[in-house]
Amino acid sequence: MRLAKQVAAERGCSRREAELLIENGAVRVDGRVVEVPGARVRDGQRVEIDAAARPEPVQAVTLLLHKPPGIAFDAPIARLVVAARRQADDGSRRPTLQRHFIGQRCLTPLETGASGLIAFTQDPRIERKLIEDGGLIENEVMVDVAGTVEPRALHRLNQSPVVDGRAMLPARVSIGRQSEDGARTGLRFAIKGSWPGQIAQMCDDVGLRILGMKRIRVGRVPLAGLAPGEWRYLLPHERF
Repeated sequence: MRLAKQVAAERGCSRREAELLIENGAVRVDGRVVEVPGARVRDGQRVEIDAAARPEPVQAVTLLLHKPPGIAFDAPIARLVVAARRQADDGSRRPTLQRHFIGQRCLTPLETGASGLIAFTQDPRIERKLIEDGGLIENEVMVDVAGTVEPRALHRLNQSPVVDGRAMLPARVSIGRQSEDGARTGLRFAIKGSWPGQIAQMCDDVGLRILGMKRIRVGRVPLAGLAPGEWRYLLPHERF
């Protein structure tokens, strides 16, 4: 028997309501959550239904990932967001559902060699925000460069850059730290509408060689607390 048919019979609800309960992770077969309404149930298997669950469509979600360096932001989501690497206590109180990984789009691109925060969303409201206001959302990126940074170079970094022939909004760039031997300088970029390659071109234009790059904030959403490869759900009160 199909699982949805058995749930409908036991719960006394419609077949569609049974499917929604299953898709929301509210049904267990022999103690294991099953999210596929068409799964077959054999005689003797125990089907348990969460009594408090309501038959509602699975809510669209946004996933926040600390992308490790060396992986492209547009790689298959199954390679980037691994269910087992969810942050232990992300405060969302959401179950991890299979449908949360379907139809996700990454609209916060990041260089393959860089690490840091990227966001995937299946929520039309978030998608519209990131597309329409993407050029105005501030990204905070920590960049390590080789050697020291001269005042003249720092001044140029704070001017409006031209990337691929297009004038961009000016960035706010400051020196955050410097190694004692002068071999490495840490720069903080606060830049609106950052696109892959933009910071690299800005540094190259002033003769700086990038050693490492990490995005720690997109808009008002911080990376804070996520280890490389970890992910969490965007919380209801968080806004880009």
